[in-house]
Amino acid sequence: MRDAEIRRLWAANLLCAASVVLTAVVPAFFLDGFTVLGTHLTWLCVCSVCVGTLNVILCLVLKPSLSPKRSSLGNKISRFLKCCIYFFMSCILFHAIIVLYGAPLIESVTETFLFAVLLSTFTTLQCLCMLGPNIQAWIRVFSKNGATSIWENSLQITTICSILGAWFGAFPIPLDWDRPWQFLVLFSD
Repeated sequence: MRDAEIRRLWAANLLCAASVVLTAVVPAFFLDGFTVLGTHLTWLCVCSVCVGTLNVILCLVLKPSLSPKRSSLGNKISRFLKCCIYFFMSCILFHAIIVLYGAPLIESVTETFLFAVLLSTFTTLQCLCMLGPNIQAWIRVFSKNGATSIWENSLQITTICSILGAWFGAFPIPLDWDRPWQFLVLFSD
């Protein structure tokens, strides 16, 4: 049983990584002048949509968290709407955190918000797919030694690495390497 779960988890993570790589390559065939750096807003949108769609499909196909109870259509709709609200709230929260860490408040609001959506797609959407809008389950999974399955352990690792990767990716930005004094200090010896 555990080996089968590990293979399913491995396949799911491999598909997610492949979808990110494909979002950098495939749109160039359909959009004129598409490059990840040149049309970064388009890439952020395409990547968020592709990874989000893949996460939802994988959650429906692999069913990593089987619910023991059957629920009515009304309960499913209510759960879906709660998940949408939580996802939107996480986008707003990540946007606010990114601005507090130094992103321009007004000049680059589109870029900042799309980055917040991408970060929410890699973190919150996966939590919503596996745990649903159950805050107690989120607290249990993200507390010390709270993961009870390999899927929840993977969820912890993916979420924490996504947030740390975003921070480490933005960390060197304020280092203004275009300043002459920094260039001279580095290469004066």
